[in-house]
Amino acid sequence: MAVYTEVPDDDMAAFVARYGIGDLLSAKGIAEGVENSNYLIHTTSGHFILTLYEKRVNPADLPFFIALMQHLALRGLTCPQPVVAADGEALGWLAGRPAAIVTFLDGLSLRRPGPVHCAEVGRGLARLHEAGAGFAMRRANALSVAGWRPLAEQAGAAADTVSPGLAARVAAEIAVHEAGWPQGLPSGVIHADLFPNNVFFIRDTLSGLIDFYFACTDALAYDLAICLNAWCFEADAAFNLTKGRALLAGYESVRKLGEAEVAALPALCRGAALRFLLTRLVDWLNVPPGALVRPLDPLEYDRKLVFHQRVADARDYGLRR
Repeated sequence: MAVYTEVPDDDMAAFVARYGIGDLLSAKGIAEGVENSNYLIHTTSGHFILTLYEKRVNPADLPFFIALMQHLALRGLTCPQPVVAADGEALGWLAGRPAAIVTFLDGLSLRRPGPVHCAEVGRGLARLHEAGAGFAMRRANALSVAGWRPLAEQAGAAADTVSPGLAARVAAEIAVHEAGWPQGLPSGVIHADLFPNNVFFIRDTLSGLIDFYFACTDALAYDLAICLNAWCFEADAAFNLTKGRALLAGYESVRKLGEAEVAALPALCRGAALRFLLTRLVDWLNVPPGALVRPLDPLEYDRKLVFHQRVADARDYGLRR
């Protein structure tokens, strides 16, 4: 989450009034993340989240995200619910951007999750995958293998200003995945961005999942690979096997991985690290002037990639077989 677009107070109040959630009392920008403009809004009916969709979000994809959150909630997954305006639509326009209001979830995101939290995330991710079964709409993953080379080209030679030789390392890694990306794995709805800031806890219990704006149709095990990258490394880029074992065991307590998924996990984890290296790199090089946003360090994922390049077996991530 972030704030790229400042909204005048009168415009904000008029937009909120369409949704029948009371009068606007306050609106506070949320500075975490790098993708959309987000505000915590307080009305006479309570608290909500207002999102203005920016950057990589294609307005044509917004009905997918809205319908997905509704589908998941109906199947028992705790996630934000879009608020519908008086005209029956959840989506509107604000400050020249498509925008929506969703319900506020209780809980806190964790800066230093432990194994117990990783186990909870594994279970939560598997429940998301099961709840997503039967969702009729599909959305291709625009940030999978086919999207990596265009991102690298967007960064270009400027990648080497972030780290010497980074452009060549990225090019070599892309070539590896273009030649051998796993195919034919069980697929369905994936979150594709389930980082700690998108998971809420009350004490040690997972209380909700948020930010579904990268959700798409892809290999379920790829979602698990993204979580292993996001939850199981320490600040020095060392993989925490205890956390990995907890996350994988939590996932498999709900949904068992197939043999093909187990075999593909090292490649999927390596590819997931490259994906976030690339998107962070482009963001790092292209922060809009005056944006209230903290770009995330792309070299964090460059270091994680070094670990994945040495992995040949899913047991190195803590999978017990």
